[in-house]
Amino acid sequence: MNTLFDKIWDKHVVQQVEDGPQQLYIDRLYCHEVTSPQAFDGMRARGLKCFRPQQIYCMPDHNTPTHDQDKPIADPVSKAQVDALAKNAAEFGLTHYGMMSKDNGIIHVVGPEKGLSLPGMTIVCGDSHTSTHGAMGAVAFGIGTSEVEMVMASQCILQQKPKSMRITINGALGKGVTPKDVALYLMAQITTSGATGYFIEYAGSTVKAMSMEGRLTLCNLSIEMGARGGFIAPDDTTFAYLKGRQYAPKGEAWDKAVAYWKTLQSGDDAVFDKELTFDAADIEPRVTYGTNPGMGIGITENIPSVPSQGGEAGFVKALNYMGFEAGQKLLGTKVDYVFLGACTNGRIEDFRAFASIVKGRQKAADVVAWLVPGSWAVDKQIREEGLDKVLEAAGFEIRQPGCSACLAMNDDKVPAGKLAVSTSNRNFEGRQGPGARTVLASPLTAAAAAITGVITDPRELL
Repeated sequence: MNTLFDKIWDKHVVQQVEDGPQQLYIDRLYCHEVTSPQAFDGMRARGLKCFRPQQIYCMPDHNTPTHDQDKPIADPVSKAQVDALAKNAAEFGLTHYGMMSKDNGIIHVVGPEKGLSLPGMTIVCGDSHTSTHGAMGAVAFGIGTSEVEMVMASQCILQQKPKSMRITINGALGKGVTPKDVALYLMAQITTSGATGYFIEYAGSTVKAMSMEGRLTLCNLSIEMGARGGFIAPDDTTFAYLKGRQYAPKGEAWDKAVAYWKTLQSGDDAVFDKELTFDAADIEPRVTYGTNPGMGIGITENIPSVPSQGGEAGFVKALNYMGFEAGQKLLGTKVDYVFLGACTNGRIEDFRAFASIVKGRQKAADVVAWLVPGSWAVDKQIREEGLDKVLEAAGFEIRQPGCSACLAMNDDKVPAGKLAVSTSNRNFEGRQGPGARTVLASPLTAAAAAITGVITDPRELL
């Protein structure tokens, strides 16, 4: 019996190249401003039009400032990239959600919330965190710029079929433990290369109990385990989330779609290339201590005395960069910056979680906090629910949507040497700004740090 991954992948194979890759049909291509300009130039040079323009959606997110978006972008490189995307989308007849448009935001937040990402689809974007859309029950993965051009020209891509892995997590998550903590735990267990060459299906009672936002966070971080992508079989949670969204099927088409989506399950006798099982009871709120997302610990634990993954040299180098020591506890460590946002944790549920901790409290005076919604739709919901009032009363301001401090391609850069507790997905050296030090955490843990000014167990404030 085939796995769900096989079902979706095999249905999209156009042809098998002899002794080579498969030609895979792509249902949806997302384009942002950083990885698309050369693809458009390539199309232009060959005199080609996009084969199926109605299946391609473009929006700027990496380079967009998170303040004064109504004014021209000050940084010349960012301005050039954002302007080029608008021009290219117009020339090639593609849907473009520009800055300040109510439809704009981070592409991996907007796709699901508009119902553009649907169960059973193949979805690609020139961005590694495309795996986020797998939460909808889709096969979604990042591709390179030359492959973006390939999809524009033919709506197909040449790919070697990855192997399949199922990660099953069972049990109820403890107090203060979020899907972000689950993902950070998995990375520490299997390492940042443990899923290389695989596509992960997440299963088990823990995953089934997750909200759609939680699933999007979990699938977003699949790439940080080395996986090609990660996804979750669609179920009633998926259908309830999608119903009524702008691009989701309507009326009779909806009923027909749901009937098909219900068949998108791995069979009881499905055989995976690799199976791993974990217990939710073993997971507590987590923080990273090193310079890759797998170098993490439970918040009450000590940094290991010996490398838990990778070699001794990398372990020592990472600790030196972070200014930490083997055997040290991170609780009580002074924090300079807190970032809530990114395609990992910029959704409405993340803002609700953050607000639940800061409500009735005050931001630590010496902490700089950037709270950045993942889209204008999230921003609107924050205001409709009155979360903006809760956050403002506690001393926080809400910025405008964009990737922000996730990757320092805009104005939101953490200064050298400063320590940021961040809800984003990567803590590489310099990721949030040259010399910046990043501790990855959940929105609850980020909120606890923003209030106390030090790394704090969020369970103490819940």
